[in-house]
Amino acid sequence: MTRARQHGAVRVWTLPTGPLQENAVLVAGQGGEGFLFDPGDEAERVLALVRDAGVTVRGILLTHAHFDHIGAVQPVREALGVPVSLHPADLPLYRMGAASAARWNLPFVQPEAPEHEITQGQTFTAGDLTLTARELPGHAPGHVVFVAQTGEAPGFVVAGDTLFQGSIGRTDLPGGSHPQLIAGIERELLRLPDETAVYPGHGPATTVGAERRTNPFLR
Repeated sequence: MTRARQHGAVRVWTLPTGPLQENAVLVAGQGGEGFLFDPGDEAERVLALVRDAGVTVRGILLTHAHFDHIGAVQPVREALGVPVSLHPADLPLYRMGAASAARWNLPFVQPEAPEHEITQGQTFTAGDLTLTARELPGHAPGHVVFVAQTGEAPGFVVAGDTLFQGSIGRTDLPGGSHPQLIAGIERELLRLPDETAVYPGHGPATTVGAERRTNPFLR
């Protein structure tokens, strides 16, 4: 089983899925309630992680709707019986999931519509866990990140495809904007404390401070 990282009373698991190795992220508070972010592929492995971690998932939260982040949404939501939340500006991408995956010759199960919309500053609570959504477009029009404050322990952010270890999200896809992405990273992420952990949509975790100091795209 994937090992959890601890942030005070909060645990975070990441699971790379599918041919593009997209990170599904599972977050739970002290009481074992939490949220699942971006189940991108390999629904059975995602569900096994949830089961083995003993987490009661209260909802599926999507950072954005590119196909590699939503490929397991339908089977996972059905298995867990939970709602899906997405920023409305990414609904067109969400609806194009199957067509986008076909361009890569990849199998894809088109998910049904999300139940809920995500808005700027919206909070999501499961037990003693609280996360705040912040709009950060540029990689996708409705991209959001989720910030968790964990008391005295360093907080963390589920960043999707905005900020990576040593890199940033692509901005050459439809609806992308490099200036918008850089401005959003500076506004929503680089103002967080240096020790804040960053869980990206691909690749290893990093910290705000490490990226502020060394990321060549943030010079």
